[in-house]
Amino acid sequence: MLKEIDQSKTPLFDALKAYHEREVIPFDVPGHKHGKGLAELAEYLGPKVLEVDVNAMECLDNICNPIGVIKEAEDLAAKAYGGEHAYFLVNGTSSGVQAMILACCNPGDKIILPRNAHKSAISAIILSGAIPIYIQPEIQDRLGIAMGVSLESVKNAIEEHPDAKAIFMINPTYYGVVSDLQSIVTLAHQKGMLVLADEAHGAHMHFHEEFPLSAIAAGADMSAISIHKTGGSLTQSSLLVLNSKKVAAESVKSVLNLTQTTSASYLLMISLDIARKQLATKGKELLDGVLELSRYARNQINEIGGYYAFGKELIGTPGTYDFDESKLGINVKDLGLTGYEIERILKIEYNIQVEIADLSNILCIISLGDQRKSIDILIQALKDIKKKYGKQQAKDIITPPLRNPELIVSPRDAYYSLKRVVKLRDAIGEVSGESIMAYPPGIPVITPGEKITEEIVDYIEALKEQRSMLQGTEDPYVNNIKILGQQPVG
Repeated sequence: MLKEIDQSKTPLFDALKAYHEREVIPFDVPGHKHGKGLAELAEYLGPKVLEVDVNAMECLDNICNPIGVIKEAEDLAAKAYGGEHAYFLVNGTSSGVQAMILACCNPGDKIILPRNAHKSAISAIILSGAIPIYIQPEIQDRLGIAMGVSLESVKNAIEEHPDAKAIFMINPTYYGVVSDLQSIVTLAHQKGMLVLADEAHGAHMHFHEEFPLSAIAAGADMSAISIHKTGGSLTQSSLLVLNSKKVAAESVKSVLNLTQTTSASYLLMISLDIARKQLATKGKELLDGVLELSRYARNQINEIGGYYAFGKELIGTPGTYDFDESKLGINVKDLGLTGYEIERILKIEYNIQVEIADLSNILCIISLGDQRKSIDILIQALKDIKKKYGKQQAKDIITPPLRNPELIVSPRDAYYSLKRVVKLRDAIGEVSGESIMAYPPGIPVITPGEKITEEIVDYIEALKEQRSMLQGTEDPYVNNIKILGQQPVG
């Protein structure tokens, strides 16, 4: 009989508390020495925060080769998510995405992934030397956003590239859309391909049956999960879960050690330990509350008029197999305003911060810490905005140009090639040497090695007009871009 796992335990947190209670005199790093050397911050945060900001030592284990309390905490996390192995991450899910791809793809290996993958996947492709095979996500015309990928598009990609090493999936998208991951996993495994999941926005889903299926539950080989986004841990703390016979746990650890810090924050790691305990022991109860608030907010916002808080009614439309209701996406185009304009008004006039905005929508995340009071404040603000700023004519949607730009050179080769700087509009027809993306959500409009089209430049200029936060280029204002080719002499 298998031994029952006690998810109420927090081995790393307990070890850190025991260390703190000893009142050790530190002659090691960090240099602030339990906060005494950074008095202003200690006074503001409270002394205990800095007192437990300590370095790795035998009694607290080491993230690079965990054999003690970190290993115990990781094992509990693995079991909580239905996996065999788990790895604490202190550089966000981006590091987990990079580790998954580096662990599975050698230079020249093909990896199938949706075009709306996060920039960390593109970074991993550059680092690994893999060749991306993009699947076109479905576009929701009314909302102007990318949805999931269809099973048919995955089948076609597999048939055209039977030698692909892995399929990379998003579960869910930023706006809560979920593809038919279980069927995709079955198909991929039949063809001998690994399935890797970016579950940055799905940390909560495994712990309540009314949310979409988590990646590991769907049979994926690996999943990178942002516990800090919807699971309750501190920003930058994430989890990588492995559940595969084809990927060695030791290899994953080795890959992580290529890039991760040797001085991991114990504040971040104990927050993972505690958040896992909370999800495993109280997740159902807490997520009942999240669902109740999300459904209440949607109903109230849709009664205002001019707004469309979209949800599970999208299930069954192209690219939407299921939907995560904790993602409160609100389409605002019928007000004659952009999502960026609504975001700024909410922030400046109502002291409300939304997660992201695009040309047609805003996104609010409903999670474990939300309360009815904050939801009501948001609803009232949206009512006021409609009265004060609503226009008669709906805003035209500019659809993101995700129509798979032509890949001329592999991302890795393009990244290391000679480049020259040109004005953005002068780059039409050239091969990009940089990425450009709006962040959040961090989905590239163009990546290294791809041909720059007029449609892409038009879209980037539209984003700039709306003061979207663009990044990826060395030029912080994205007036210029690097393209392949040597700088002319003279």
